[in-house]
Amino acid sequence: MPKKTSKAKLKIIAKKNRRSKTNLPNIKLLIGGIITLFILIALGFYFFVNTYQTFSANFADNVLRPILGNKITINIEALFFGVEDHVNKVRYSIVKSNPSDFTQNFKPANESLYYSPGFSLKKISYFSYFPYFPGEGEWNQMYNSTSGALMAKTFVRPDPERSYAVTYLVKLNMNNLSLSAVAGKVEPRGYQNPGPGKIPLDVQKSGTLVAAFNGGFQQKDGHYGMIVNGKTYLPLQKNLATLIISNDGKPQIINYTGQDLGKNVTIVRQNGPLLLENSKDVTSSNEWNMQTWGLTTTNSMYTWRSGIGVTQDGNLIYAAGPSLVPQTLALALKAAGAVNAMQLDINPVWVRFIIFNLNKTGSYNHYSLTKDMIDGGSQYLTGYQKDFFYLTTK
Repeated sequence: MPKKTSKAKLKIIAKKNRRSKTNLPNIKLLIGGIITLFILIALGFYFFVNTYQTFSANFADNVLRPILGNKITINIEALFFGVEDHVNKVRYSIVKSNPSDFTQNFKPANESLYYSPGFSLKKISYFSYFPYFPGEGEWNQMYNSTSGALMAKTFVRPDPERSYAVTYLVKLNMNNLSLSAVAGKVEPRGYQNPGPGKIPLDVQKSGTLVAAFNGGFQQKDGHYGMIVNGKTYLPLQKNLATLIISNDGKPQIINYTGQDLGKNVTIVRQNGPLLLENSKDVTSSNEWNMQTWGLTTTNSMYTWRSGIGVTQDGNLIYAAGPSLVPQTLALALKAAGAVNAMQLDINPVWVRFIIFNLNKTGSYNHYSLTKDMIDGGSQYLTGYQKDFFYLTTK
């Protein structure tokens, strides 16, 4: 027969049960407090990064990456941009999109008035996912000169699931413009082989400066090659998208496989695999599965991205916008007429397109393409850490 439990033992068991029941609400409160604290910290981090974007970007590059390494830093960025994309999805599912948030007062150009041979401003009618915004897909003249149309801008929305994924497009008339490049004071090679980091003073004084825009990734992001005026900052690598500028021809974007680029080449810049090749979207190709920065994990990050494409007639298309992945960036460039295209830099602080206007004093006023872009004009004129391109009139 089983032994009977004594009254004393029963009292002890009952006492323990009472304690357990009493502690249960306290444990729930503790867990709830920890979760609330975590949410508050996450929200605080989110708003801090959005408020102090330049500081946050430099902190991630110069502090986190050397300490934590590329992989962990990429995952942190992927988490942040994932949260941001979910916030935008909720926001725009509740609040109706305001066209003025995106259109930047775009006014369509009169194509016949600004016509220049080989520089078509035909409206883009490629996307129809959302209700039409004023100016969407219609080119707007940006710069006038005696030589005719130089630049035109518009915007499209290439993502059927994101009405806020606006891609701003700038079409560059390479009959009338020259493209040059500047290696940054630090990138792409690092401190051991710095570039000038600024637009040459003789160019600034000439009054021919029109615009400038961001280059590609840093050295530690993939060692993508760069050559400027015969100086190699980083050697070229095979099977990468490569922008080529020659002093006797129009720009080219090719898949570099080691071919001879010729003696007249002045600028070469690589930055990952091609986005478009012969008008075909190749962002799902094997090259985009490589374990390098800007690929793999970051392929799925909806963030600010930029790219450059070349049209059939040799003009350039610059594209940039928020909440993009390589595929939607490629689709926007293709819609604008690019046949070959490559990605440039990504993330909000590093994506920038600056317009310069010469004032009466001989100096330049400058402003960014959109109100959401950082105006890096003064840095391009005085000294910048990363490489970039600039445009002058011929």
